[in-house]
Amino acid sequence: MKATQRDDMTYAPVPFDPKAQAAQLRKTSPVFADAWDQLSDEFEALDQLLMARKRAGLTQAQVAELMGVKQSALARVESTLASKSHPPSLTTLRKYAQALGCKLELKMVPQV
Repeated sequence: MKATQRDDMTYAPVPFDPKAQAAQLRKTSPVFADAWDQLSDEFEALDQLLMARKRAGLTQAQVAELMGVKQSALARVESTLASKSHPPSLTTLRKYAQALGCKLELKMVPQV
């Protein structure tokens, strides 16, 4: 059986802006907005880790080596931080910060 190619099947990327989509959903879906707000501190923590690693100019593999862990373990730290499935310990976050030449600081701020 010979495979046939359809002339009408061309690649047409679909534009997608996840930040804009999330912003729209926060405005239109109270359930989404509530879930987003509950995760906002985890998202902020993950952003801080990734920005610090970028500032240091290091890859996951390089940070993992400095921490004495495998790259896959560090990838789990970065990916699970926002999922709440297994948040990293303070000890792990301190090691991460030290590997980047940073100091870990935690703040408690009054809710507005």
